[in-house]
Amino acid sequence: MSEKKSNAIPEEGVYDVKTLGVGKTALLGVQHTFAMFGATVLVPLLTGLSVSTTLLMAGLGTLLFHLITGGKVPAFLGSSFAFLGGYAAVAPLDENGVADPTQLAYACGGVVIAGLVYLVVAALIKLFGVERVMRFFPPVVTGPIIIAIGLNLAPSALNNCDTNWIIALSAIAIIVVCNIWGKGMIKIIPIMLGVIGAYIVALCLKEVDFTAMKEADWFGLPVHKGSFAKFEVNAIITILPISLATMMEHIGDISAISATTKRNYIADPGLHRTLLGDGLATSFSAFFGGPANTTYGENTGVLALSRVYDPLVTRLAACIAIVLSFSPKFAALINSMPASVIGGASLVLYGMISAIGMRNIVENKVDFTKSRNLIIAALILVCALGIEHKANPGVAFDIGDVHIKLSGLAVAAIVGIVMNAILPGKDYEFSEE
Repeated sequence: MSEKKSNAIPEEGVYDVKTLGVGKTALLGVQHTFAMFGATVLVPLLTGLSVSTTLLMAGLGTLLFHLITGGKVPAFLGSSFAFLGGYAAVAPLDENGVADPTQLAYACGGVVIAGLVYLVVAALIKLFGVERVMRFFPPVVTGPIIIAIGLNLAPSALNNCDTNWIIALSAIAIIVVCNIWGKGMIKIIPIMLGVIGAYIVALCLKEVDFTAMKEADWFGLPVHKGSFAKFEVNAIITILPISLATMMEHIGDISAISATTKRNYIADPGLHRTLLGDGLATSFSAFFGGPANTTYGENTGVLALSRVYDPLVTRLAACIAIVLSFSPKFAALINSMPASVIGGASLVLYGMISAIGMRNIVENKVDFTKSRNLIIAALILVCALGIEHKANPGVAFDIGDVHIKLSGLAVAAIVGIVMNAILPGKDYEFSEE
């Protein structure tokens, strides 16, 4: 006599989508959409990109990633915050929060090329093995770069907060309370709850203008011809080094998903395939005027909470994001958020970017009693912050007829990689464990 199958958690602690049914699976997909939504739409608000295009590319990028990785990894790809510094350097927002469309297109072109760097590294990993390649990008280099990205963005967050500190502080307070004392989903989506709470405060203070939302159509195409990527040497050089940090972020996210699901995705489908999927999704998104994509930690949190690890659920979330992207009225609602709401949320987010860099250093036990490590980290931070905040930011020079201007972050990345390569005493070993 056969035993009756149970819908309870099996021994490995995982719910099976087949036993949950269509309704519960659909609800889980909505939950994943909800988890990624706040951070994903915040990126276009901070850069001047289209919210509709961003949602479309998050959905399509996730589906492309699943196609390349054989549908094995339950990851969702949303907007990357790491590239905010690149967008700010190439296409800064004016006083009204609007970026020059031409400069924004050049920034997107830089992100396209940065995404292709993933492909190069993926090919090298496939040819030479992950250990040989990753020794050139140890935490002593990538950690300080990530720290510098967040610190370089801090002034823009404060400028947005200055428009209304009451609203900004309400966003900060909600985010902190939800993140520290929240339970379940509340702890997973503090940024979104902070934005919603501050938006309600802004409504009470009559700081929200609904004119654009009333005039927007219910249905429209999320991609616009004028927003396609354009390519310019200085923009590419400014943004390309950021990919060194985001590849480390990718490895961390894939490791986190592996630890959550008890499956080693770095081994199968392989780090080369996950990097390939992430890089192509980023280049594809930026080419059509969307932001860089990255595997989302928020959705890894949902995996741990729900204990449903079937990649089908994240693909469903991707489809929901695609559907939402076809509503200009929905995008106009998002764009109606006052700068102070964005300032409060971004103040925390930018600090978290730097904190992630610090965590990268701590978790990998970088030994700062060694002079070489201190020198590398010091040079990276001084170059990134000092060059970026001097009277005339960047380092400019000519090669033939080509004028090249390196951002502080680009100089810092080059200096860090070179110093790590030439200084004796390297002790970092990358492991699949």
